[in-house]
Amino acid sequence: MSGHSHWARIKRAKGVTDARRGRLWSKLARAVIIAARQGGGDPDMNLSLRYAIDACKDANMPKDTIARAVKKGAGDLGGQDFVELVFEGYGLGGAAILVTVLTDNRNRTAPEIKKIFEQRGGNLGATNCVAWMFSKRGQFLISADKTDEDTLTNIALECGADDIQALGEAFELTCDPAVFDEVRQALEQAEIKPDNAELTMVASTTVNLQGNEAEKMMKLIDALEDHDDTQNVYSNFEISEEDMARLSG
Repeated sequence: MSGHSHWARIKRAKGVTDARRGRLWSKLARAVIIAARQGGGDPDMNLSLRYAIDACKDANMPKDTIARAVKKGAGDLGGQDFVELVFEGYGLGGAAILVTVLTDNRNRTAPEIKKIFEQRGGNLGATNCVAWMFSKRGQFLISADKTDEDTLTNIALECGADDIQALGEAFELTCDPAVFDEVRQALEQAEIKPDNAELTMVASTTVNLQGNEAEKMMKLIDALEDHDDTQNVYSNFEISEEDMARLSG
């Protein structure tokens, strides 16, 4: 999703995760474990681990919990052996959906994800049926009352960020993943705290959904996000501000 409806979606999602903090922390800890396992336990030498730790800090996860997850990933502590899986499929109106999971039992998780798609009006697809239209981008969402467009434009130019969009009550700044950390540090130095900062997957095309289709699609996304093994859900659907307000109420 993009545009104003995307900003509303992010605010709605933050409210959901705040209400389910324990589950959120579990998902973030898994991401730390995988990053440490793949690139080592030093965040200064492992960019993926640094981003995973930053996400934990943004969610107010206790430091000792983060440290324990790093040690598990680095092999200093025992624990479950998680594997990364990606599921691709379609939702209402042919909207593309990309789901990333971390699981200790793929034979359990795969049929459960498939069932969610089927029960909520979607279809699980083959590998690369929709992944080809997504690319990794850095994304920052910043409330308009925290800064102005000129300030963000200067930061973007200095750091090599790609684009700034005014979304009414907020700004969206996007960048190449390679300069994500540089942009984040520049915002921090300017004392501008983003409401959301993440490496995400952005689709090259979008699908507009309205009314009943929009509502069913949101329920499908919510069900996928609620699965314990799900890390992230990406999609290319957009809905109107009116539908977003109705569904967020």
